[in-house]
Amino acid sequence: MIKCDSCANYVFDDEYGFNSCMVSLDEDEMQKFLTGTIEECPYYRNNDEYEIARKQ
Repeated sequence: MIKCDSCANYVFDDEYGFNSCMVSLDEDEMQKFLTGTIEECPYYRNNDEYEIARKQ
């Protein structure tokens, strides 16, 4: 399952009042995203700012 809540591309949209993916998905990707059938998102970026610092 995709963890959108921890993705840097999943942000709160003030205009609509809910979180949304800021990546421009094509029609097939959007359908998989909305139905929850996508297994691994190719655009996932960890939103943890300190991830690299912990590795040093």
